[in-house]
Amino acid sequence: MDHELRRTRLAARLEALGVDAVLSTHLPNVRYLSGYSGSNGQMLVGAGGSRFFTDGRYTEQSRREVPDVDRVIYSTDWIKQLTAACDEIGVKRLGFEASYVTYRSHGELAKTVDTLVPLEDEVGKLRWAKDPEELALIRRAQELTDIGFAEILTKFREGMTERELALELDWAMLRAGAEAVAFDTIAAFGEQAAEPHHSPTDRALRRGDVVKLDFGAVYDGYHSDMTRTVAFGEPPDEMRKVYKIVLDAQLAGIEAVHAGATGGEADLASRSLIEAGGYGEAFSHSLGHGVGLEIHEDPSLRATSEEVLPEGTVVTVEPGIYLAGIGGVRIEDMVVVTASGCEPMPSSSKELIVL
Repeated sequence: MDHELRRTRLAARLEALGVDAVLSTHLPNVRYLSGYSGSNGQMLVGAGGSRFFTDGRYTEQSRREVPDVDRVIYSTDWIKQLTAACDEIGVKRLGFEASYVTYRSHGELAKTVDTLVPLEDEVGKLRWAKDPEELALIRRAQELTDIGFAEILTKFREGMTERELALELDWAMLRAGAEAVAFDTIAAFGEQAAEPHHSPTDRALRRGDVVKLDFGAVYDGYHSDMTRTVAFGEPPDEMRKVYKIVLDAQLAGIEAVHAGATGGEADLASRSLIEAGGYGEAFSHSLGHGVGLEIHEDPSLRATSEEVLPEGTVVTVEPGIYLAGIGGVRIEDMVVVTASGCEPMPSSSKELIVL
């Protein structure tokens, strides 16, 4: 990936931001700008040059992953090294990622330059639109997710627990080639599927249960996110009705996603169908979110969002209906925003599967 080009794009924003350099401390942003995948690193991008900082544990890893930037290896006092770097490249006004700097860290940073300038997530905004290499990695993560889903459909058995099913799904994605699971897998049986973000328990699977599965894979740092709801035996009539409404709402949301649309417009397209079906209060979360180096990133598809979707963004479309004491249905796809619409990424069926 062309990390130098990404740093150049950020550097081109410095004058408009009123700073001489931007310090990135949020690790996904650091990785985006440098290629570094370790657990401790900082990136300084200035008009007069760039510097990458990490500690001695990552000397060799950073040598391999960050070959095109001056690297600064420190022991404990990285602020001292940052101050020296700012002096070298002429930084008087330093922009920092306000959302990712603690009060204590801010006090330390104040020692480095004449003026600190809090910034919105400027690097995060650059990350909205994915380049072709990023899209290829996300597609591979999605392929591994589809493989996991196909395999897990063969594993259902009466009496198995939510924890067992979630673990089987995780292993299926890892065996297929995922470097990690994208988040804690959700497996929710029957009435427990009424919790949008349920943590698997020892609840045993029974005939007639509607099962909600929310899961994803990581491939070379990039995430996937998919939800499917299936029935283990014949589901209750109301859950069949709910499934149809959610599927129609999801398709309407996908139809509303295109470059230039706002997150709020997409949310409304989906939510209005659920409200028309009489379940508006049972759709308790936003329609979707961005996915990439993080499982949840901007832009957001929520009712109040005025964020305009650029071409190349990857977002989820995931409406749901949740009925306390009965169960829940969510259907989620990642889609790539295009000029004329969007491209759903999963290959897994969205029709109700009865096992």
